[in-house]
Amino acid sequence: MSLHYQTVLFDLDGTLTDPREGITRSIQYALGKLGIDEPDLSRLEHFIGPPLLQAFMQFYDFDEAKAWQAVNFYRERFKVTGLYENRLFEGVMPLLQDLNSQGRQLYVATSKPWEFAREIARHFDFAKHFKLIYGSELDGTRTNKVELIAHLMSEEGLDPASTLMVGDRKHDLIGARSNGLDAAAVGYGFGSFEELSAEAPTWHFETLADMHQAFLRRP
Repeated sequence: MSLHYQTVLFDLDGTLTDPREGITRSIQYALGKLGIDEPDLSRLEHFIGPPLLQAFMQFYDFDEAKAWQAVNFYRERFKVTGLYENRLFEGVMPLLQDLNSQGRQLYVATSKPWEFAREIARHFDFAKHFKLIYGSELDGTRTNKVELIAHLMSEEGLDPASTLMVGDRKHDLIGARSNGLDAAAVGYGFGSFEELSAEAPTWHFETLADMHQAFLRRP
């Protein structure tokens, strides 16, 4: 089997970029503002991927109002500093260049607010490889990957049969399946092998190089 898809949707955090430092430091900042001291940044990595509001409610038992406070404190730091504490995974640029040269159309589909995602793409110079970058609204609309992918597919008039979603967390795979898309799970991001396997993705690539090779294979 080859990766014949005409359109490829990429998650952002943990799939194209490693945002670990910016996200965990901004979560740490938000918790500090609410009187919670968390010196160990590695304990905050489970915030990378899922929608932030729900993550604060789940991991810290916040009610919705307090979780929104936390999200707003997070954004205070993230939009100024955290956005840029980020790096592209090695091999992402050559992969995107090859996909473009093969004539495929690429989109970003992220739970992150689209204005943050577009600034990251501009700053790290990969926006040029994507037709458009889709994300959530600041009020929380479309942070759910199922809704986000449905919105993207409808806005762009895409055919699910020829579209692939690539991501590193279960939310990406569930979002793809609910919209009738095949999904590729990547093992180099923030989702464990167990988390990803449980969702039975169409493809599972342990490394970015493995995925790149699969896209280059001829049918």
